Amino acid sequence: MPALVLAGGASRRFGRSKALARWREGTLIERAIHQARQLSSEVRVVTGCGGNIIRYRSRGVPTVWLQNTHWQKGMSTSLNCGLQSLPTLCKGVFVVLVDQPLVPGRDLRNFASLAREQPLLPLAADYGNRPGVPAYLPRWLWPAIAELEGDQGAGVVLRQINARRIPIAGVEDDIDTPQDLRFVSLR
Repeated sequence: MPALVLAGGASRRFGRSKALARWREGTLIERAIHQARQLSSEVRVVTGCGGNIIRYRSRGVPTVWLQNTHWQKGMSTSLNCGLQSLPTLCKGVFVVLVDQPLVPGRDLRNFASLAREQPLLPLAADYGNRPGVPAYLPRWLWPAIAELEGDQGAGVVLRQINARRIPIAGVEDDIDTPQDLRFVSLR
């Protein structure tokens, strides 16, 4: 089961590429690739805006770099770009975001273990009142995800089917602005 890192947005609120923002000894994209490796040995990074620069400047090495040419149409296109790149025999996929650097490896490894035990069961991080990413999306759910548009993410479908939610530390400490990055960096 591969992992997708979604890093295709324009980072409008951040003012520049979030993926290349400094995070400790590296960048947010390098951190996200490391996190994805906690879930799977096969990591696919979906870029969009500034994809060539992100790829060139990243010291993180995923299995595959994917360029979402429709990134302007929203997150749903990045997710679907990643899903369409997967082999036919793939049972499911993990999804992580580039802007959640505080999600710990042990929580991701536990999450991956649960998904491997029941590969037909959708899993999502518990945000209290809703499911979100990191998430595990079994293949049977992909047609519903393919129907998403704009900035809708997998959380919409995961909520509709009442996916199992797993507590994962750090999911609510995502980075949308430079102020968020400063705040999260202090933790």
